[in-house]
Amino acid sequence: MYRVKKVLNHNTVIGIRSEDNQEYLIMGKGIGFGKKVSERLEERAGDTVYSLQKATERGDAREMVRSIPPVCLEITDQILSDAEKVFGKIDRSILFPMADHLEYAIKRIENHEQISNPLTDDIRVLFHMEYKVAERIVPVLKERMGIEIDEDEVGYIALHIHSAIQEEKVSQAMQVAQAVRECVSLVEKEIGKPIDVMSLSYNRLMNHIRYMVARALKGETLKINMNDYMGVKFPQAFRMAEKICRQVGHNLRRELSDVEIGYLAMHIERVASEEILPENE
Repeated sequence: MYRVKKVLNHNTVIGIRSEDNQEYLIMGKGIGFGKKVSERLEERAGDTVYSLQKATERGDAREMVRSIPPVCLEITDQILSDAEKVFGKIDRSILFPMADHLEYAIKRIENHEQISNPLTDDIRVLFHMEYKVAERIVPVLKERMGIEIDEDEVGYIALHIHSAIQEEKVSQAMQVAQAVRECVSLVEKEIGKPIDVMSLSYNRLMNHIRYMVARALKGETLKINMNDYMGVKFPQAFRMAEKICRQVGHNLRRELSDVEIGYLAMHIERVASEEILPENE
């Protein structure tokens, strides 16, 4: 049971739960219609409830919910429900920073301010399912607000969805995507040709770098050392991997384990040796 503290709109209210006397955001179709302050409110099947006690990367949830337009909260809640259908249980507390980001994105679009996301293509590959879910916001925004959101903004929304799935902050997901982009660019420079983004070896390389960066940030180490084998079998790829690991460690301000070199060398060798098929094949 809740006591209504504030009605934000027909579908969103702030209530105080009788069990713990704490504030919660309660969202559901028509839940705020005709409701008055202090009126009793029962939670219904299908409603979503968010605790306002948590602090987020962008600030205190209680302060944020009072400044974010209810429509942004509703749209974000809808996308998180879609994410839950795809991924199962997620951390719903991402609602507040994600809705806050959406509000600023809408303002930028309304003010004709173009924002670029140089990592969009990498996010689309690294967090493929998260991006597919994030794309669902495009028709929702068009229908409800007449706003057309571009793929760069969808990329940022995908990072928030990823953060709701993994125990990883949005800023950390962005750091991983940036490190992957830098690493792939270094590999392309070393092998002297662009990598076919549609190839299997590219996807393997991207995912390997993703987890390599995540291990570095968490201080984790691979158990099996392939350095001796790769150093003898593929010395050129091994030298490239050494150079790239040093650079990535420098960029991350983390020291990568030497064990990472052999595994990265294996993926570099796959990419470097992959034949480029003629255009008519």
